[in-house]
Amino acid sequence: QVQLVESGGGLVQAGGSLRLSCAASGLSSRNYDMGWYRQAPGKEREFVAAISGSGRNQYYADSVKGRFAISRDNAKNTVSLQMNTLKPEDTAIYYCTGGIGVTPDKYWGQGTQVTVSS
Repeated sequence: QVQLVESGGGLVQAGGSLRLSCAASGLSSRNYDMGWYRQAPGKEREFVAAISGSGRNQYYADSVKGRFAISRDNAKNTVSLQMNTLKPEDTAIYYCTGGIGVTPDKYWGQGTQVTVSS
């Protein structure tokens, strides 16, 4: 059974940083592309970032490019999202995902809340 568990969410002021982590079990993360999505109140879920199984390739939504960085540690089966220069519009529930492709969405975690105050 695949399980993705996020951690690291919280409340931060605009301009601050947070680091989200995702622990994967039930799958060998090196065989899957991993990603992060988010859903803000009243909005549809949207893609944030993804990383290839090897970690060599990263993909970002335009809205976070240059501010967020995705990374992975296949030895520990973890994926991280470093979020810098946070803005109030980054407020959302962030979901860790696993799958195949640039926007992996086969497996989903339960989500972690990120709130950015102005």
